[in-house]
This record gives sequence, C-alpha cells and structure tokens, in this order.
Amino acid sequence: MILHELLNYEILRVIWWVLLGVLLIGLAATDGFDMGVAALLPFVGKSDAERRVVINTVGPVWEGNQVWLILGGGAIFAAWPPLYAVSFSGFYLAMFLVLAALILRPVGFKYRNKRESHVWRTRWDWALMIGGAVPALIFGVAVGNVLQGVPFSLEDSLLPIYPGNFVMKLLGLLNPFALFVGVVSLSMHLSHGASWLVLKTEGAVQARARRFGTYAGLVAILTFALAGAWLAFGVEGYRFVTAPDPAGPSNPLLSEVVRGGSWLDAYATRPWIAIAPIMGVVGMAAQVLLMRAWSGWSVVAGKVGIFGIISTVGLTMFPFILPSSLNPTASLTVWDSSSSHMTLFIMLVCTIIFLPMILAYTAWVYKVLWGKVTQEDVSSNPNAY
Repeated sequence: MILHELLNYEILRVIWWVLLGVLLIGLAATDGFDMGVAALLPFVGKSDAERRVVINTVGPVWEGNQVWLILGGGAIFAAWPPLYAVSFSGFYLAMFLVLAALILRPVGFKYRNKRESHVWRTRWDWALMIGGAVPALIFGVAVGNVLQGVPFSLEDSLLPIYPGNFVMKLLGLLNPFALFVGVVSLSMHLSHGASWLVLKTEGAVQARARRFGTYAGLVAILTFALAGAWLAFGVEGYRFVTAPDPAGPSNPLLSEVVRGGSWLDAYATRPWIAIAPIMGVVGMAAQVLLMRAWSGWSVVAGKVGIFGIISTVGLTMFPFILPSSLNPTASLTVWDSSSSHMTLFIMLVCTIIFLPMILAYTAWVYKVLWGKVTQEDVSSNPNAY
C-alpha cells in the first residue's frame, strides 16, 4: 500500500477543511486581541504613559500571534490552490488594504518613541488604531461576501474570471450585508482586545477598557444575531443539483450548483451544528459578564465566543467554501478545490510534527510574559515600546 493511501481522499479533504478553520480561529483568538487593543489605543489611554502601557501589553507577543496569518495563507496556497487563486484575485485590493494596515503596526511600534513630540506620538497612535481596526473590519466584510457569493466564473481551463476593474471589485465588496458582518467582526475583536487589557492593566486604563469592552461585546452579540436573521431571510443559499464526488478530481465544473433556499436549511439536515452559534452567543455574553470580576476567564470566554462565531460560518456553508454568484456551478467546495491526495497527506504529516511545537512555544512565551503591565514597568524597562 502506498503510504498516503492510509487516509482516503475524502477524509483528508475534511481534515484540511477543519485545519483551515483552526488556523482562522487561531488568528482571531490570538492576533485578534492584538488588533482589538490597537484599535482601542486612543480611547483607553489618555496620556502618553497610559498609551505606552497599552502598547506594551501586546508588544512582546504580537509578532508571534501574527504567525497564524502566515500559516493560514500558506495553508490556503498549498491545500486549496483554486481557493487561493480565486479569492486573492477577487479580493486583491481588499487584501492590499489589510496588508497596508498591518504594516502600520510594526512601523508604529518602532517609530512612536523616536521623538518626544506629542503630535508625533499621537499621529502614530492613530496609525496603530487604523492598523488594528481596518483588518478586523475587512476580514468580516470578506466573510459577508463569501456568504452572499463572489462574482467570478471559471473557464474550461479553470482560470478564474472577474468582471469589472480593480476599483469596482473593491466597491462591490462594500455592500450592506458585508459591511454589517464587518461590524460583527470589528466589535468581536474590540471586545476581545478590551478583555485582554482588563487582564493586563490596572487603574484608569483597566476601567476604560472594561467599559469599552462591555459595549463592544453587547454590540457583537446583537449584530451576530441580526446577521443570522438577515442571512436566513435576506440572503439566498446554494445547493447541489449534481453533487461532486467527495474523492473525485478537483474540478468544480464537474458538478452543478444553483442558488436557492437559505443557508440555514443546513440546520434542518444537521441540527447538531446549532452548537456553534450557541457557543458564539454564550461565549461573548460570558466575556462581558466576567470582565467585571474574573478577567482571566473573560479572555477564555471571548475565545470560546470567537470559536463559535467563526465555526458558525464554516458549518453553515459546508461543503461550500467560496460560492460564485455569477456562475453558481463554478462555486468551490471541499470536494472539488483541494490539492492532490498525496500533497494533502504530506502536509498533514508536517502539520502533526510542527503545529504542536508552535503551540508549545506560544504557551511558553505567554507563561514567561504573564502578569500585569504597569507604568513603572514601562518607564524602568529600556526595551519597552
């Protein structure tokens, strides 16, 4: 028996669909609070000393947290090449905005303290705010567009085709439903960042973070529920007329897909997936409630909420990954947009070896850097931001 045949193609595809979700959840649960903290910086820190405290709560860990973004992009490229090609072609300018905003974060961290000027530092504080808020918003906008379907088609050679120029592609992404999902994402990140600040700071900064986090958490719960209602009654779903072979070739054009019904029809056929939105609401609600007394558990609850919210999208759409609103038959699914059987198996072996090492190192870093950040710590440490 050939080694890669120890796991059949169908199972490997599902495993890599799950791993893609794990990487996206890992990004939101780790780098997500970094973005939330940065977005809150001008509002929870009123003086230069307070803002330095806020920055140094994430300063030692943000680079490691951003590894999840690189892992996610690499996994899409290697395990789901059609998804990588189609999504990056259609979301090109949106991805550029995300990367440009993310670049502001390391530049802001390094340049902010190069001058004593109040104006200079304030400008970098707002740059850091943009670097945290814009990616959090655009990630949600991207999810909102995926749920509606993206306007692309596939030629016989599987070359993706998008109508319109680059500017129109970007403006087309900024539709009402997608922007509303963007608000869900932004408020979720703000609440998670605030819970981290409540855990890591004290005094006035902690009090402001608790207040902003409470408001953001309530907004996240409300908008998540309303987005679900909008999805149920205002957004068409997708369904198979001719289903693809789960172990067949990666060619979406071999099956037939049409629009119709609702995405929420999935809950009638797989009622167990309702655990995901329940986890999302309960986790976010617990984060808000625990933020007042048990800040550590509030952070954990926030991660549970993030897990539930992101899982809701994946489980509701399964097996669709990227539907096409222009030509539904071109929609990408778990069964027809992956790499080869052998490629997925080799990647899985590498993941089994290296992912635990990444998790162990990350846990060790957080253990070493545990504890609150105070103004005395920042002023006495020459390596502080």
